[in-house]
Amino acid sequence: MSVIETPPKDRMAIQTIVAKFDEKLIRTAVEMELERGGQVYFVHNRVETIYDLASKIRELVPQARIVIGHGQLPEAELERVMLAFMNHEYDVLVATSIIENGLDIPLANTIIINRADRHGLSELYQLRGRVGRSNRRAYSYLLIPPETELTEIARRRLAALKEFSDLGAGFKIAALDLELRGAGNMLGGEQSGHIEAIGFEMYTTMLEEAVRKMKGEEEKPAHANTVINLGISVRIDSDYIPEENQRLRMYKRIAGAQTQADLADVRAELQDRYGTPPETVLNLLAAGEIRLHCEQLGISQLDRKRTQVELPNPNGNKKAPIKTFVEMLHVKFAAVNADPSHFTNGNNKTVDPATLMKLVSRNTKRGAQFTPQGTLRWPLPSAKSEEVLSETRALLDALDTTLPN
Repeated sequence: MSVIETPPKDRMAIQTIVAKFDEKLIRTAVEMELERGGQVYFVHNRVETIYDLASKIRELVPQARIVIGHGQLPEAELERVMLAFMNHEYDVLVATSIIENGLDIPLANTIIINRADRHGLSELYQLRGRVGRSNRRAYSYLLIPPETELTEIARRRLAALKEFSDLGAGFKIAALDLELRGAGNMLGGEQSGHIEAIGFEMYTTMLEEAVRKMKGEEEKPAHANTVINLGISVRIDSDYIPEENQRLRMYKRIAGAQTQADLADVRAELQDRYGTPPETVLNLLAAGEIRLHCEQLGISQLDRKRTQVELPNPNGNKKAPIKTFVEMLHVKFAAVNADPSHFTNGNNKTVDPATLMKLVSRNTKRGAQFTPQGTLRWPLPSAKSEEVLSETRALLDALDTTLPN
């Protein structure tokens, strides 16, 4: 997908203000625009009350020349109104959302949208785009009623318009609008689907599985979703991959890798396109390899935590062990039933707790533990990234021997 983000020459971002309906604010906004010789759009999307609102604006700003336009006017009358406004015969155009497309009037650089909470995100973006068509600073006022509590969706729409006011933000607005409304049925004609309920990532995954099933292809194994937190820096810096979309793409590929070969392909592509990966990227790839190994072993969660342990007293006093804090790995296995002594890796392979206890007993002096809740606590030599990764790999290799063939 190619996204055009470069604005026309001398174009400035539209300053967006979300505020409650206030007559003083309306008067100030209109007067400021008139003082610099500009024009104002006032959007009120109710024909039955649009004339009353136009009268109110005349009272607030008597010097302003006001005209009304909406879709119920005869075609010739509506054309006359629009041409007169374009020729600067009027200062304020009070109109419905009929103006959201096609207008390019350089002098119109203030738009006031009444009851902005009733408009969709894309519609608000289109309406705001009617101003700022020249090298002048443009202003967009999104008015909401003072006494009405906004819905969560309306609040998110208005917050998005205020946040994405920079030039070239149209794609971000469209993506958020897709998320808020829900995408259509890609295999049918419906215009709204269930993407909001399950999320875009899950929706596309389910769609991919459904298409593969219809084609009669073999289904991919379910992802084990191992959660890993090693407490080390795992990121792709902008210095290495400047383009944000490409960074997100690489994050997704590493997180979605199903085999070691997939990760090897990502590493080769990174090397080829961006040069030698820095330490943080190598850590990210290593974490991906560890995740795959954890899934094979039936590990549901792997965390590095600073944990208090009791170590034997070097003076031989068993009644006074030394309490200290050490860096440890906390390993949780995926239980298949309520019995914490039985664990599975999703492939009918089990980790034998008795064998695990032997592994723990050989490292008890270092602080290794196997809790009744089924959590393996494994000491780390230090918090340095390379040692955390090395010790984690060594532990997983040792656990591998506890799995039956």
